Amino acid sequence: MTSLKTTKDGSELAVVVTGGARGIGHAFAQRLAQDGFHVAIVDTVGAEDSALQLVRAGFSAKGYTANVTKADDWDMLLNDLVSSGKTLHGLVNNAAMFAGMEMLNFEQVTRDEWLQVMEVNTYGPFLAIQKVTPLLAANGGGAIVNMASTAPLKGITGMPHYVSSKGAVIAMTRSLARELGDRGINVNAIAPGFTLSEGVFLNKEQVEKFRDIGKNARAMKRDQLPQDLQGAVSFLMGLDSSFMTGQTLVVDGGAYFV
Repeated sequence: MTSLKTTKDGSELAVVVTGGARGIGHAFAQRLAQDGFHVAIVDTVGAEDSALQLVRAGFSAKGYTANVTKADDWDMLLNDLVSSGKTLHGLVNNAAMFAGMEMLNFEQVTRDEWLQVMEVNTYGPFLAIQKVTPLLAANGGGAIVNMASTAPLKGITGMPHYVSSKGAVIAMTRSLARELGDRGINVNAIAPGFTLSEGVFLNKEQVEKFRDIGKNARAMKRDQLPQDLQGAVSFLMGLDSSFMTGQTLVVDGGAYFV
């Protein structure tokens, strides 16, 4: 069994993973639990079941049904985390709208669709960082990892609202890295390529299109899986990256070279 990471006074170090009930988020939760963190899994559906899987495997975890765009939900889960004796070490902003989204020309995107994607994909991570920063700073610092995408680096078509939101995540990562550095908090992003996780199979036709494009563009010509991203989140949440901030780590099998 993995030894738990603790503070000097014996408090478990915790990491919050949003969108952690399945797919990439659940893979992140698994790896961080294996690394010895208590993992707080946040999702709109399935968070408790996802956490229970980890607990049954001998790890420390708890699930929270919450909406990342709601301040009251953040207050609830963070208050519970602190009251249970955990010390917050980090945040993984993974929750986002992508799976099941219809591919549209930019003329077809409505105002409501644009705002919905921006609320979840940009305001959600921003609010999360606002909420966790006081706790991280009070604990001497910590790590924040935002999930971006290679989509804004390549400029793909068919999802202008999604691509714009992920470009905003990269810009926000750089801005907040500057602002939070003096508080001992490093802020970085991971930019994956198209990843075959559970959620993407909601739209099979779209999956095959993105899958073929992704594989053909890569130096490593195979599908990208959630497990391919676990090492990156482990690195960015660990001590080896403690002097690294404002960076976007591309993990896509060599489709996009920085």
